[in-house]
Amino acid sequence: MSSTPFKLAISAEMVFLDLPFVERVERIRELGFSVEIWDWTQKDISALVATGADFTSMTGYISGNLTEPDGIGALLDSARESIAIAERLNCPSLNLHGTGLDGKGLPVRPVETVSGRMWLTACKTLEKIARLGETAGKVFLLENLNLPVDHPGTPFARAADTLALVEALDSPYLKMNLDLYHAQIGEGNLIELIRRAGPAIGEIQVADVPGRMEPGTGEINYPAIAKALREMGYGGVVGLEGWASGDSETALRRFREAFSFA
Repeated sequence: MSSTPFKLAISAEMVFLDLPFVERVERIRELGFSVEIWDWTQKDISALVATGADFTSMTGYISGNLTEPDGIGALLDSARESIAIAERLNCPSLNLHGTGLDGKGLPVRPVETVSGRMWLTACKTLEKIARLGETAGKVFLLENLNLPVDHPGTPFARAADTLALVEALDSPYLKMNLDLYHAQIGEGNLIELIRRAGPAIGEIQVADVPGRMEPGTGEINYPAIAKALREMGYGGVVGLEGWASGDSETALRRFREAFSFA
């Protein structure tokens, strides 16, 4: 019988798309997985609580960015609102990006060049975010994104960028959400990347390339990734943030198999 040392979670935004959202969450829970959600403002929070699902991650802001005065204020205010929802869902982690994204995943305020001043300002903003997390007992996760395909113009998008910011803060309340789908498109060399990131990792997210579907549908050797994570002692959340190539239950089974060991 195979087992896994990781907590396996599923993004309810991307599977069982024929079901209403709350029913997706219930189905994921029934299959033995934890659940991740995106924009909580569009969800019936009371209904989600009633499912009894284990929520591992949710979006940690509604609007704003890391570098502009009005954007920083909006980011901090919406982070506080998100913490209140995370308390209701008993969700330990809240996800962030380098800037606010629109409904298509594009930056609300695209940036061509990230200046040194922007780096310094981002660090100061993230320090405030980490303090919010410490007060609430929650961890904020800064996710890397890819620029060539899905998120052009997003500042601090590369895994190297998010890692640099997280390591600069060196806080247990700000970690890296290392998304290997995005990293493969933008940087590659995934096993060395996860070894380099090490204790800065708060979560691993996965999907295969190309297509952003479950492991086994593309070029990434996810069983080798799983082996490397186990060897480095990682035992946290691995989240499937990808579309099902066909039947959703089959996609979830393939995901589990890729991160299980005999």
